[in-house]
Amino acid sequence: MKNVDRLNQLFLEYLQIEKNASSYTITYYMKDLESFVQFLLGEGITEIDDIDYQVVRLFLTSLYEKKLSRRSVSRKLSSLRTFYKFMEREGYLHSNPFLNISLPKAEQPVPDFLYTQELEKLFQVSDQSEPIGQRNQAILELLYATGIRISECVGLKMNDIDFSMNTALVTGKGRKERYVPFGSFSENALKLYIQDGRNILLNKAKFNHEAIFLNARGNPLSARGVRLILDKMVKDAAITVKLHPHKLRHTFATHMLNEGADLRVVQELLGHEHLSSTQIYTHVTKDHLRKIYMNSHPRAQKRE
Repeated sequence: MKNVDRLNQLFLEYLQIEKNASSYTITYYMKDLESFVQFLLGEGITEIDDIDYQVVRLFLTSLYEKKLSRRSVSRKLSSLRTFYKFMEREGYLHSNPFLNISLPKAEQPVPDFLYTQELEKLFQVSDQSEPIGQRNQAILELLYATGIRISECVGLKMNDIDFSMNTALVTGKGRKERYVPFGSFSENALKLYIQDGRNILLNKAKFNHEAIFLNARGNPLSARGVRLILDKMVKDAAITVKLHPHKLRHTFATHMLNEGADLRVVQELLGHEHLSSTQIYTHVTKDHLRKIYMNSHPRAQKRE
């Protein structure tokens, strides 16, 4: 397509500068745009003005034929809508073929989470007499206590933690900042690690820095490093679950809501822009349902 490289570059700059989008978001936007361009070229379409409602419908059909989930299709449509709004604003097209295309209703699977018994086994596996064990325990406690994302966890700096208020200043998506509280278990694990293990690890680093969580060489820990840590903890705990960092976020939200936390409070703690993103956690466990039923129904229990 004519001028496609220039349009891609302008759109990339728009996402980086004006939208302040994360590198993760930008990568997927550009991939979605590239897949659309490849589809158009395959259909022999080389002019932007030749793309109409019917072409977009044909593109959607091709996505469904590839057995993509509704969620994936919805994401691609959202990316292309953003691209077309940008081009419309910049005066590169006369009509927007995505204007009347509705997003497919996404599936709402119940998020996978850990039960209390599984968590307790994980909390017992780290050797807290060693720097690595102290670090691992602090990561696990903090992820469960706050529900923060893995990227937010590894991005924490020393001055982001306030032990006088037991809060952490977290930088989330779009570089939006929020304060999240943590409890006594996280406080104790963090203090032990920061005052002991972190100093030992930092002495191995080639440069001084303020990152809280460090790898074995004393450098800032990566998101991949956290995943490997959690995988090892699961193996050491001998539990048959697959643990990814987001599962601890799911667990935090589920446990909070099951214990009566307000939905909007959980939304703020998670850093969700829309309440609908938090509502997927309003499922309850069978145990919780039974507990409510047995305590609430007049004829649920035998009376003495």
